[in-house]
Amino acid sequence: MRKLLSCLLIGLFCFSAHAEIKQTLGPWDVHYIVFPSTFLTPEIAKANGLVRSKFNAVVNISVLDKDTKEAQMPDVVGTARNLIGTSKELKFKRVVDGDAVYYLAPLAYRDRETYRFKITINDRGQKEVLEFQQQMYVD
Repeated sequence: MRKLLSCLLIGLFCFSAHAEIKQTLGPWDVHYIVFPSTFLTPEIAKANGLVRSKFNAVVNISVLDKDTKEAQMPDVVGTARNLIGTSKELKFKRVVDGDAVYYLAPLAYRDRETYRFKITINDRGQKEVLEFQQQMYVD
């Protein structure tokens, strides 16, 4: 099941309308993508405690050492704030699949709602903040 998740996430990175993006923060390359939960198969969604709905997105974060490119396992927490100031806590679940580590969090949204994301990555005293904005669309 995990290998299937990896293949799906790689496919999303390659073919999603909102392509995966990377920022280098301190010692890490942080990859991130937000995509509709309907992109997941029912089996993958269930296995990862995610609800498939045209009104739900998945926030996916992965953290790699910028030099070795090895997956890291920091603490990842975050919020998503829409343009009228409503803030939602992102509850990330760590998924380990062989050498790959993903952090997945659900996010409920409405059509054409824009969110500003603030994700804090903390590992052994090294703390970095990833910030980005994305407009969400209902399929």
